[in-house]
Amino acid sequence: MDDGFLMEVCVDSVESAVNAERGGAGRIELCAGLVEGGTTPSMGLLQVVKQCVRVPVFVMIRPRGGDFLYSDREVEVMKADIRLAKLHGADGLVFGALTEDGRIDTELCTALLAVCRPLPVTFHRAFDMVHDPQVALETLISLGFERVLTSGCDSSALEGLSLIKKLAEQVSFFPPGGGITERNLQRILEGSSASEFHCSARSARDSGMKFRNPNVAMGASFSAPEYSVKVADVAKVRTLNAIAKNIL
Repeated sequence: MDDGFLMEVCVDSVESAVNAERGGAGRIELCAGLVEGGTTPSMGLLQVVKQCVRVPVFVMIRPRGGDFLYSDREVEVMKADIRLAKLHGADGLVFGALTEDGRIDTELCTALLAVCRPLPVTFHRAFDMVHDPQVALETLISLGFERVLTSGCDSSALEGLSLIKKLAEQVSFFPPGGGITERNLQRILEGSSASEFHCSARSARDSGMKFRNPNVAMGASFSAPEYSVKVADVAKVRTLNAIAKNIL
């Protein structure tokens, strides 16, 4: 944070990780399945990313898309993934877990934090699904999370700006994330007084495939087009970096 702020870019490929670092990202959140909000990446992806970038790489621990209420078997998967991520060079971990009534699952979070240590841990946007953000934040502070990622419990950080500002007055580890672009970053940073922010800064590029079968898709109807790849855009990352430098 030499410039007084830190930009974290969420990525799901080696290309995006390299582009994020080239553009000025100070930290990478490594995921798979960004179309689902991010799930646990493969350890192969983590290994190669660590070989290609020097900035810290925080690894998402989320065994599936959907809600943040986990079964006992899913918890075992999460613990195993944390151990493997640490073994393969993760600089930090990112997870979140809730109870069925929308509260922080303190028992599970405590158990997972113990497996994560001594690495720093971010509570991800499961926070945006809680019943009472104020109570949830107090719980996360007491548990010892290093930071909480949020869109202010709304559809984007811009829409949730008032809550982000209110909660950020109490803690310094409350980076906004969700729908951040070069068009709204200035307003979000000025309105929240945050010293960190989280974005994907992606652009779509055309697939290199010459033969294409238009009748088959490898995902559900909501998935990305088969022959379009979204990657972190160096120019977008640099633009966001420059905007933040002028503000913070």
